[in-house]
Amino acid sequence: MHTETTRPARTAWEQALCAQTGADFFFPEPGSSVREAKRICGMCEVRAACLEYALAHDERFGVWGGLSEKERLHLRRTPR
Repeated sequence: MHTETTRPARTAWEQALCAQTGADFFFPEPGSSVREAKRICGMCEVRAACLEYALAHDERFGVWGGLSEKERLHLRRTPR
């Protein structure tokens, strides 16, 4: 008996470049550069969804959607 198996569609987070890289870039030690994380985010196809998630869930640490903690805080405080 032959049964076909289908591979489930990859979720957005599985496609995220950060999931393929490593947390060290995205959660650096205080005072460390986030330049490499931002460069990786800039090439990521799920960057907008990542940023939206971070803002909706009040993520306070790390680089999400290409923005640092301070940049996300500024974005939340800026009237739209």
